[in-house]
Amino acid sequence: MAGLDTQNAIKAAAEFGLNKTMRIAPLLMFMQDAHSLGLQTCGGLLTTETFYWDLNDRTRAFTKRLLPMSPKNYPNQAHASSYSSTLHYLKAVQAMGATEAKKSGRVAIARMKSMPTDDDAFGKGSVRADGRGVFPAYLFEVKTPKESKSEWDIYKLVRTAPPSEVLHPLNDKCKFPTA
Repeated sequence: MAGLDTQNAIKAAAEFGLNKTMRIAPLLMFMQDAHSLGLQTCGGLLTTETFYWDLNDRTRAFTKRLLPMSPKNYPNQAHASSYSSTLHYLKAVQAMGATEAKKSGRVAIARMKSMPTDDDAFGKGSVRADGRGVFPAYLFEVKTPKESKSEWDIYKLVRTAPPSEVLHPLNDKCKFPTA
């Protein structure tokens, strides 16, 4: 379930009072879902994200650069992932040269996997052989209206999970291309 299905399930749970007797934890929810439903409905709900605009100084700097282009919509993990992967690709192309990168996408991807990542959305990380980004994940609780200081002050951090707890192990039987 995602998007409107998630929102409808959360609304239905609140209408039936389920959020008063149990913790609701959608498998996929963006902060915009909680924003649009309201903290009255979503307060106390648990969710996981790999990015939150107010997580640290770097994520706040990233958000500050984006807000002039879309002042009514704060970035979520999908926006941050698009930015991060594109930036890392461009760094790999710069390192190997555009001419070489154009010759083989496979070689460009191999270069991306060999380089550490570092950006304001996710901080330092890497790209695994299977193409997954190696970053922590975060368990957040949606704030209640009383806890929130502003319109987009939506989450409070409950726990940080290191990549070793978040990513499934690589399968030894999978032979990922190296170039």
